[in-house]
Amino acid sequence: MGLTSAAVNVADKFVRGGVADLTRMPRDAVVGSPAATLYRYRPVPGVPLLDAPPVLLVPPLGAPDFAYDLRRDCSLVQHLLGTGRTVFGVDYGRIRYADRRLGMEHWVDDVVPQAVRDTCAESGAGAVDLVGWSLGGIFCLLAAAADSTVPINTLSVIGSPVDIAAVPLVAPLRPLAAVTGGLGLSAVYTAIGSFPAPVVSWVFQLTAVDKLVTKPLTILSRLDDRDCLAQIEAVDHLMNNMHGYPGRVFGQIYHLLLRQNDLADGTLALGGRVIALKEIDVPVLVVGGRNDVIAPLAAVERVAELLTGSPDVRFESAPGGHLGVLTGRRARTTTWAYLDEFLSRHASSTTGE
Repeated sequence: MGLTSAAVNVADKFVRGGVADLTRMPRDAVVGSPAATLYRYRPVPGVPLLDAPPVLLVPPLGAPDFAYDLRRDCSLVQHLLGTGRTVFGVDYGRIRYADRRLGMEHWVDDVVPQAVRDTCAESGAGAVDLVGWSLGGIFCLLAAAADSTVPINTLSVIGSPVDIAAVPLVAPLRPLAAVTGGLGLSAVYTAIGSFPAPVVSWVFQLTAVDKLVTKPLTILSRLDDRDCLAQIEAVDHLMNNMHGYPGRVFGQIYHLLLRQNDLADGTLALGGRVIALKEIDVPVLVVGGRNDVIAPLAAVERVAELLTGSPDVRFESAPGGHLGVLTGRRARTTTWAYLDEFLSRHASSTTGE
């Protein structure tokens, strides 16, 4: 261990408040509504803008939108801007009790399509490169499948499970849910109106309980590794800022996805009609995390088999858990590289069309 580096890191962590630079990349709100705010990130001075579709980042419910901008030097937003891409992001804000009746169709039919169209209007592009992580990726898949007029150039989904039977974490619960019909849990989320933010944070941490237990030892053994300490600090910050789920969305996830595993066959009954993933007719990149217990590789890769209408489907695996596959330290040379290559391969510019 480098004693000098360790001493500097300890001083910064415990005297100056931390080693991670959590400064967000500068951005401006361009369209706002009670449902969501669309932000445009400011270009990096001195970096020429690519003649390519803008990238629109769609977060899941539960996690804050800054998962895409976790910390300086480990931020997908910063990376994309550094390559000259125009970047937009959606922020849902904190879920309120008044939002308890909102269902998945609100995001699939309204929020995501409107954000895409607003991004086109603000950028002058004819279509966007849509990127979704976790449940955000499922929202994007369903939005693209439900309405072919939504102007999407490419779709990239990261850590988005469609086959819940392949998730060991919830597999033991599915037979019990089938027997009970989920009545006990339904009564709980109906009564409280939401799946609270502290519980969401606790569930995320529970999936990595081994790392939670060994974290003090990891910190002590890596005191001279500033990048490692900064990543731990940034992940802790994200976990302390998780959001809740509207009660109805949580109910749909539980009944349609967890209990019935409807999406595993490529269709989902939502909002009074059946949405079929085979209707997606744009290139799709799918990335799964090799150590992801929330969205294991098999649960994520399944979607590649269902996208029969897409002209180009690419599946890649990358190291990391559910957050790590998106913005872990190794994502810089894996997930982000896959995304760069995929976007460049389909970069027929739609600007100004």
